[in-house]
Amino acid sequence: MAKFELNDGDVVVVIGTGAGGGVLSNELAQKGVKVVALEAGGRYLPEDYVNDEWDSFGQLAWTDARTTSGDWRVSKDFSGLPAWIVKAVGGSTTHWAGASLRFQDHELRAKTEYGDVEGANLLDWPITLADLEPYYTKAEDKLGVTRTGGRPGLPGNNNYKVFEKGAKALGYKEVHTGRMAVNSTDYDDRAICQQTGFCFQGCKWGAKWSSAYTDIPRGEATGNMEVREKSHVARILHDDTGKVTGVEYFDPDGNLQMQKARVVCVAGNSFESPRMLLNSASSMFPDGLANSSGMVGKNYMRHMTGSVYALFDQPVKMWRGTTMAGIIQDESRHDPSRGFVGGYEMETLSLGLPFMAAFLNPGAWGRGFTTALDGYENMAGMWIVGEDMPQESNRVTLNMDVKDQHGLPVANVHFSDHPNDIAMREHAYQQGQAVYEAVGATRVMPTPPYPSTHNLGTNRMSAKAQDGVVNKWGQTHDIENLFVSDGSQFTTGASENPTLTIVALAIRQADRIADEIAKGNL
Repeated sequence: MAKFELNDGDVVVVIGTGAGGGVLSNELAQKGVKVVALEAGGRYLPEDYVNDEWDSFGQLAWTDARTTSGDWRVSKDFSGLPAWIVKAVGGSTTHWAGASLRFQDHELRAKTEYGDVEGANLLDWPITLADLEPYYTKAEDKLGVTRTGGRPGLPGNNNYKVFEKGAKALGYKEVHTGRMAVNSTDYDDRAICQQTGFCFQGCKWGAKWSSAYTDIPRGEATGNMEVREKSHVARILHDDTGKVTGVEYFDPDGNLQMQKARVVCVAGNSFESPRMLLNSASSMFPDGLANSSGMVGKNYMRHMTGSVYALFDQPVKMWRGTTMAGIIQDESRHDPSRGFVGGYEMETLSLGLPFMAAFLNPGAWGRGFTTALDGYENMAGMWIVGEDMPQESNRVTLNMDVKDQHGLPVANVHFSDHPNDIAMREHAYQQGQAVYEAVGATRVMPTPPYPSTHNLGTNRMSAKAQDGVVNKWGQTHDIENLFVSDGSQFTTGASENPTLTIVALAIRQADRIADEIAKGNL
């Protein structure tokens, strides 16, 4: 494997190895660009994953100190854990379920399509669906997405069969086992899905795409990429012209190191990426790097989410089979007659009994809660995911009163639902309940949102510098050799799970960076 010197100022430093950073690093390495990828977590591969919810959470989850504020339910139930994401090589591509959906045209033009929504900071993306389509195809082929490129869909488990029957009874048409980055046949040196059901705990079969065991080792095999695990970034450095020159990070022994760089790409999720930019403040950039607009950390989105579970007279055993291979897409349209702008998806979901006890209704006890758990074998479940409104007041800031293990101020995540989010959630709860009632549910239980897994915005893409942080290439408006390469660059959230779009943008960004390096512009 390659190993680059700390004073090698010719490398591209990528911070994070998930859907954005892992893919970007490999794509650059394949083009002959030297890459140092810094990852705060350790390296775990399929043989290391644990098919046990709590043990896996302890192995993979990002549990560093964070704080929360705002009126969102998460701040009450999980004040120290606003996000359920991974701290490991591969990032949250280890934890994700695999749902891989393209954005719709109207969702990239939310300001134009939705108009002025009071209290929302809507903006059109500076790129179009036509710009993204060739990269979506490349991303789908990379991930092996089912129901695309001639790849068949996954089989439906019992949880899906209940879901599908109820959906069709209500007249829904767009119902199937989803476009999933989970192999329905052997593909790309990865095995077919074995229907084990522990999709959030790391796929022990490698059937689910993760950058941990696809892009990252392939990038390393080129000799152009070095991954430094357990390397926690402290700040990004710059010279007196404002050009980025390197990255300071704590190595596995806690020693502060500095890696020089020609380009720095930040891909640490929508909490850690703005935190790094803010923690990199200097006399030249007193408000943090790339923050002339004041937009770093602002417009945080986490999708409108919630779940609906239902009990039946007969066993469902929803935990058997692929966790999220089932979707109803009819409600993902923009139809303001429903009382809100944008739309939402309904997707099958199962949690194991330990997580069900934690997430069904956090803090609850008593007969209603315990009888629900007693009926676990007869339970079916779905997750709802919809477009939430960007708001300037929803933001990631530095909490100067709380420091992490390295003495750095932690991220405070402030979020309050927009009225549009609330109206959409109520509609989704109603429709989710109707799906299960249509097939004879004896009890239906809407449940509050979990800690966030779809963290978006906070370094958003914009045509004008004053409206956001990065341009259409993910390149910061203020500093030409500083890029953002994760979901924090999303201008709006759309109704679709974000990973496919993060991957598509990473492939596109790699083309741009490599081309600009070849031209001598970076």
